[in-house]
Amino acid sequence: MSVLNGGQIIAKQLKREGIDTVFAVYAGPMTQALAGLADESVRVVGCRHEEQAGFMAQAWGYINKKPGIVIAGSGPAVSNTVTSLQVATDSGLPLVVLGGSAGASTHSNRPTRAFGGFQETDQVALTTAACKWAVEVDVTDRIPEFLHIGLGKAVSGRPGGVYIDFPGHLVQASVPEENVQWRETQPAVYQPHGDPAGVEAIAKLLAEAERPLILVGKGAAWADAAESLQKLAAMGIPFVASPMGRGTIPDDDPRNAGSARSSALRNADAVLMAGGRFNWIFQFGRPPTFASNAKFAHIDIVPEEMTSAANIDIGLVADCAAATGQIVEALAGRRLRTAATGWLTGLQEQAQRNRAALNEIMASDSVPISPYRLVRDVRDSLARDATISVDGEITLGIGRLILPSYYPRHRLNSGTTACMGTGVPYAIGAKLARPDLQSVAVLGDYAFGASAMEIETAARMNAAVVFVIVNNAGIVGRSAQQNTFGFEEPLISGLIPADYEKMAEMVGGYAEKVEDPAEIKPAIGRALESGKVSLLNVMVDPKGGVRRGGGYL
Repeated sequence: MSVLNGGQIIAKQLKREGIDTVFAVYAGPMTQALAGLADESVRVVGCRHEEQAGFMAQAWGYINKKPGIVIAGSGPAVSNTVTSLQVATDSGLPLVVLGGSAGASTHSNRPTRAFGGFQETDQVALTTAACKWAVEVDVTDRIPEFLHIGLGKAVSGRPGGVYIDFPGHLVQASVPEENVQWRETQPAVYQPHGDPAGVEAIAKLLAEAERPLILVGKGAAWADAAESLQKLAAMGIPFVASPMGRGTIPDDDPRNAGSARSSALRNADAVLMAGGRFNWIFQFGRPPTFASNAKFAHIDIVPEEMTSAANIDIGLVADCAAATGQIVEALAGRRLRTAATGWLTGLQEQAQRNRAALNEIMASDSVPISPYRLVRDVRDSLARDATISVDGEITLGIGRLILPSYYPRHRLNSGTTACMGTGVPYAIGAKLARPDLQSVAVLGDYAFGASAMEIETAARMNAAVVFVIVNNAGIVGRSAQQNTFGFEEPLISGLIPADYEKMAEMVGGYAEKVEDPAEIKPAIGRALESGKVSLLNVMVDPKGGVRRGGGYL
């Protein structure tokens, strides 16, 4: 009779669930699980910090439409994952953290046993607020059941974070294999379609509106709604995408009103939100960002979103791909009123004017380098199917204006929580998910520094990410600091203009420091061709800022 310890059971069930990659920081009491994963030929990505492991895992999971898995030790190891769990839950990204915890004799989830054991922490309580589901495994034999349920919850409905706690004595315990209740099958889940009455109501709203507008959220990308949304836009309805919703409809689609975002939002008389939320990213659907008399329709998998900060007129609880496909069918053969109003043409003209003004700024040959020039040259150097990760304050704003996306789930940024420090691990997770495609991270120097040591993880895992640092020696730039504090020194938000490229050198990667704008494109080309993790440290004007108004901001 063969026996298995709890760690081996974890590994075997993950393999049964179709998981081939796990992110971890080596630590007890989860070492048996890591050993079991090695025995099962599951790739384990050893990371430098649990928070970054969580970000890598959720990027990998979002791209693959699977739960990203993190294995963490006890106490501080689990508390380090809380930020990544919160980001996953708020941003709708799939993440499951498997955390070890103190053993039975000092287990803090049962207060009568709380004797101050090694790294003793009430980890379920600690993670609950950041998760869709947080639970403690109670019996070694039931580990497969807990994993199966947790992995399902991470990807069902709106994706999010799940925490499963493994007391150390259960991981170490051995049980006869015949007692283990494996979960062998995945359910065939059929996504909910929209109620026909709701579909017709939205179709009527769009058909009769003079100035209709589609808002595309990352939920549309997750739902694989690209085909139906592209058909809907092709009927002559302009669209604006959220930062991570971009690419669901390619940015070069002629109906893209992103470069005239402010005008589109302010003047639309009928707005369809597809797979997004009326949160701060769309200013809660309120005036003056939107017209006070605009009508709102909302498609979301979560019923609670229909009562939000915006005044929703029509709510359709459904899978975004299914519902938008139904709306396309309902509009087939109808003539949309907007075809005669010049609404789309007017937005296209406004977008062209905004792009022309931006092109002048991007053409700068100034030294120090304009961050606009840098980001333009990054844009012009990448393959159409590259995955782009953007992180920082000024960098994030400029990236939204300039960097395009053409495919769903090919753009990663700080998301709903606006969490800085995601760019490096997101880019690594993306490269591990799509090893044959370019993965490029455009990062402010502060944003890079928040997770910089993971460059060693990238090198060790042969993840040839190209990191482009927009180095303005600060968090927000000197002009922003002067506006806030009324003085330039001391630099409260300032940093040393460090030679970050040396971090790539120390791990055997490709490195360049760029100070001449004419060298940006050649340097990017050399980095992409190197086949190594690469770091381009580009020195930009510390007084550069973000152009406001008209465009994606």
